[in-house]
Amino acid sequence: MMTSDPTSEPGTVSAAAAVSEPPRPRRRVVLLLVLALVAGVLGLGIYSGIRARARADATLKQATVQAAIPVVNVVSPTPGAPALEIRLPGTTQAFTDAPIFARTSGYLKRWYFDIGAHVKQGQLLAEIETPEVDQQLEQTRADLETARANLRQAQITADRWRALLETDSVSKQETDQAVSSLAATKATVDSNAANVRRLEQLQGFQKIYAPFDGVITARNTDIGALIDAGANTTGRELFHMVAIHTLRVFVAIPEIYSRAARTGASTTLTLDEFPGRVFHGTLVRNANAIDLASRTLLVEVDVDNPSGELLPGAYAFVHFKLDKQVPSVVVPVNTLLFRAQGLQVAVVRDNQAQLVPVTIGRDYGTTVEIMTGIQSSDQVIVAPSDSLTSGTRVRIAPAPTGSGK
Repeated sequence: MMTSDPTSEPGTVSAAAAVSEPPRPRRRVVLLLVLALVAGVLGLGIYSGIRARARADATLKQATVQAAIPVVNVVSPTPGAPALEIRLPGTTQAFTDAPIFARTSGYLKRWYFDIGAHVKQGQLLAEIETPEVDQQLEQTRADLETARANLRQAQITADRWRALLETDSVSKQETDQAVSSLAATKATVDSNAANVRRLEQLQGFQKIYAPFDGVITARNTDIGALIDAGANTTGRELFHMVAIHTLRVFVAIPEIYSRAARTGASTTLTLDEFPGRVFHGTLVRNANAIDLASRTLLVEVDVDNPSGELLPGAYAFVHFKLDKQVPSVVVPVNTLLFRAQGLQVAVVRDNQAQLVPVTIGRDYGTTVEIMTGIQSSDQVIVAPSDSLTSGTRVRIAPAPTGSGK
């Protein structure tokens, strides 16, 4: 506030008060400068915020694009060992394998051989009591005798009517009836005779004989058991027999090695229960057709087994010699893709996944041999997604760092 000097004249302002109050235009300039400075600071902050947000948006967009590209682990195929021979699994089977059923109904009277018994062809295995068949046979034989008696009577009557016809003592119609009766009686005799033979054969099936030289592997009946004829009754297989003097081994050879399946070619077998031993076999036949599902050729190898040392049902490895070496690579089994187009693997080329059809060779369990389709320089995707398609952009995951030891 401005104060008046009591010593001064009324209506006048003191000189000190006039000096302490700044002029009004200067205050406006200062105020404008402050306001401009504040506006500049605010504008700079807003601009910096906009630029920072734009940079964040660009970074987020780039990160989103990068995140959309799947990251894959890859492995390089390892060169396979030169294939001088192939070693394929198979299961030994008996040369002849047959269930033994009854051909007549009754009760088991006795059996003579149990499991593990070696029997010769024609040896008696068991006997069956057939009281019903025996009674039917006696009745049918009696019917046959009756029919034969009627036949003799019909024969005498027909002969007599023929003789009387020559003297015109009887009519031709009556003679024809006697002759027809004779023919019908003959047919009855033949029918009864056939029925007798049928029952006699059924009675002959009371004794069950071994159909070939072999080993009894199962006995599914016992004394007093009810026996039903035929092979369609569940659980009525009396015995099971196998012939093991020669064993069959069926092996599925991959298509790439199908040229090794020559009929008459010599092969060798190894079994885990006979370490260090080699058994010799012969390739006797093949299917002459590639299986569309597995792309393999089914072959049969026969192995002589005179001592019965090898048992049917054993797991064996069959060795086939190859004419020439076949180059190959080995990859883990979790790199394979099973598609409708066939077996494929996914490889990374130019940062893109490419599905490549391949042909497999030997199966090593955790790894498989690839004969065609990829090379050792390819980068094969491990555990590829089922939805992976050719042309999909991918990123290779960095290799894990070592432990430093």
